[in-house]
Amino acid sequence: MSDGASYRGGCLCGAVRFHLDGEPKWVGTCHCSKCRRAHGAGSVCWVGVESGRFHLDKGHELLGAFKSSEAATRNFCLRCGSPMLFQSTRWPGETHVALGALDAGHGLKPAVNAFFDDRAPWVHVEDGLPRRGGPDGTTPLG
Repeated sequence: MSDGASYRGGCLCGAVRFHLDGEPKWVGTCHCSKCRRAHGAGSVCWVGVESGRFHLDKGHELLGAFKSSEAATRNFCLRCGSPMLFQSTRWPGETHVALGALDAGHGLKPAVNAFFDDRAPWVHVEDGLPRRGGPDGTTPLG
């Protein structure tokens, strides 16, 4: 199932460790209000992978879960609080991994800005990447 690539990551304290087997489906920055609140940041960069390519290597008992909406669950380390994972029925079969939770040197870069029309008014983005929005967060914006 792997195409040869592998990415490793984990939480701040190192109690939770994981790896991604193979290249991601996509890498993008989410500007929605729920991601901002969950991470305490202006936006969150995510790596989308097929759920079968995400492997939790250590810290199963320390991986907390929070149902942030009817459709979505967010996972974090119960020891240090690091937010790392997101799953939603809107994207079945995918696990979204916070890009910042990956170990350095991965070389992955966001290719799109999602939910851009929901961004914080104090965030200014001039990265030249496509901007998507609307109710699904992925409709091209003019």
